[in-house]
Amino acid sequence: MRHLLLSLCSLFAFNAKAQTFKNPESLFDPTPYRFSHTSSVSTTGELVYISGQSGGLGKEHLLSNSFREQTQVALKNIVTVLDSYKIKPENVMKITILIVDHSQEKLKIWNEEINKVWKNKPFPASTLIPVPRLAIDGMLIEVDAVAFKVKKIKHSPLRH
Repeated sequence: MRHLLLSLCSLFAFNAKAQTFKNPESLFDPTPYRFSHTSSVSTTGELVYISGQSGGLGKEHLLSNSFREQTQVALKNIVTVLDSYKIKPENVMKITILIVDHSQEKLKIWNEEINKVWKNKPFPASTLIPVPRLAIDGMLIEVDAVAFKVKKIKHSPLRH
């Protein structure tokens, strides 16, 4: 009986949801824009802080003049980092987007491109900051992120 009880406890511990995303009903619905108002983590795991990723392609950091192309590359770079930790966009808790000379047209492009990455809920908490320029001439967008990776708990064999 003791073994059964410990096994059930272990099963529940592994199935506990570590990440929570909330959108209070009294606030506007942010899901069409692919973000949540809040996100939280309440279990043992690893936070992954991803530095601002620009739209610079490859090691040469080649910058297109196209905002859409830079957005696609910045998001691809975020996914590359997530892949290196064996986690997915759904593990991202918070993103910050810096857009040079922000406009409604750029917001539309951002939403179209992020929809290709975050195809399903949950969406991360998000802040978009319009800026006059970024670190390198020609950079039009920079995106940083904080992700959460659940640590798998290793259990020792049950003893009699």
